[in-house]
Amino acid sequence: MTAPGPGRGTAGRAVPGSRVQAGDVLLAIDVGTSGARAAVFDLDGHRLLEVRRAYPTVAPHEGWAEQDARLWRSCSLSAVRGAVAALAPGTRVRAIGLTGQCPSVVGVAARGEPTGPGLIYRDNRAVAEADQLRGLYGDAGIHARTGHLPAAFHVGAKVLWLRGHRPDQFAATRRFLQPRDLVVRALTGEEVTDGTHASATLFFDIRTRAWADDLLDAWDLERDVFPTVRGSWEVVGEVGPGIARRLGLPGGVPVVLGGADSQACALGAGVVAPGTISEMAGSSTCLNAVVDYPLPVLLVTHYPHVVPGPYTTETGINTTGLAIDWVARLAYGGRPGRPRAADWARLDREVADVEPGSAGVVAIPVLGDGERTDPDLRGAFTGLSLRHGRAHLARAVLEGVACEIREQIDLVRSGGARVDELRVSGGDARLTTWNRIKADVTGLPVVAIPGDAAVTGVAMLAGIGAGVYRDVADAVRRCVHADPAVEPDARRRARYDDLYRAYRTLIESAVVRR
Repeated sequence: MTAPGPGRGTAGRAVPGSRVQAGDVLLAIDVGTSGARAAVFDLDGHRLLEVRRAYPTVAPHEGWAEQDARLWRSCSLSAVRGAVAALAPGTRVRAIGLTGQCPSVVGVAARGEPTGPGLIYRDNRAVAEADQLRGLYGDAGIHARTGHLPAAFHVGAKVLWLRGHRPDQFAATRRFLQPRDLVVRALTGEEVTDGTHASATLFFDIRTRAWADDLLDAWDLERDVFPTVRGSWEVVGEVGPGIARRLGLPGGVPVVLGGADSQACALGAGVVAPGTISEMAGSSTCLNAVVDYPLPVLLVTHYPHVVPGPYTTETGINTTGLAIDWVARLAYGGRPGRPRAADWARLDREVADVEPGSAGVVAIPVLGDGERTDPDLRGAFTGLSLRHGRAHLARAVLEGVACEIREQIDLVRSGGARVDELRVSGGDARLTTWNRIKADVTGLPVVAIPGDAAVTGVAMLAGIGAGVYRDVADAVRRCVHADPAVEPDARRRARYDDLYRAYRTLIESAVVRR
């Protein structure tokens, strides 16, 4: 999910790094929330350049969130073409890896053309279908099989909604693909997915790591309505000759499947063993910890890791970076539209001058018409008075997100997972004050991973699959470059314990039941 906030690249333009040079490189494609991007890395994990292409999200009804799935494909290929054109002569692309927003979905016809709009992860229309899935198997039963508790967030619920409400579109659909899968098809002609994407359907058995035929049969869904599952680290094909010419690539470049953005982010942050937790701090937030076995905690979802062997837990928050982006646009934008880098710097400075607790302002930063675990939840501020300014509102939003992160970490710990350190990556990881707030609210050391660990992780997967790295440990050693830890302050942590209790009380009053 493409991160808003400071450090954002200019859409449609290569963003040079400090190490642009000829030589062997890896190319990562991210079919994100706000657009697609192609990033080029050297073999030591340094981003050399990035090209972005934006696309919009539309909300034709409250709680809906749609995108034109054709843009997932065309914008991704355009970004690759732009990135390849910016490479220095003599540069060799060793492999391409892919990631993307997940779970989002579109049906495709026989020739791979979308049969309707793409429904993204933020779309909450399929509440009734999710309830039906829960009712048939029971919460504990379906969680034990799939690692997930059904919600409108999931692909399976969205597919059932389409069958019930868009029967013509459903009938025209041969297979359901997620955004990354659609681009893999365009590059190689293969219709495949990996375990991280398959897990988000609710029809994938997390323990056998295969499609659950009995679950598909129970809903009268054909086995091939979803693609074949391959390993995230596997080469699934080569860039076809025709598309290679369009992109300016030589023939035969291997394509490594990659994984869902948050899982790839965990690898890019070096979270490959128990003890650390990855926060992908973008438009939304995903938190991923490594476990040997799925936890018996219903609100914690599970995926196969993008590396062989372990699982990752996941909990998420829908509007985190988007919430502070909203504040920045309303209160700090120097001109209409997006705030500039100077506006972000001013926000960070002003927020740092506000005492913990934001002088009594408490915020719930749920601005996307519901949360993935509670579609009825809405955003709120409380404690406002004339003595408060924009910095109080901004800090309250930062603290509100940090409180939600603390709740998610506590949830994972309740199942027995070890969490000793929070590793943050993405555009919002560059907000120094926010990292300090997260450390103080959670009580954990916070380590920022420069750049964007999601695309770094998928570049690492491309290198693992293509044999550039000996193994996962070699890829982590060469490619993960962490900043010094921000340690929590005990005095501020005590103050934030009070804020956290106030935040939980406000949450209970902000639910709008329908």
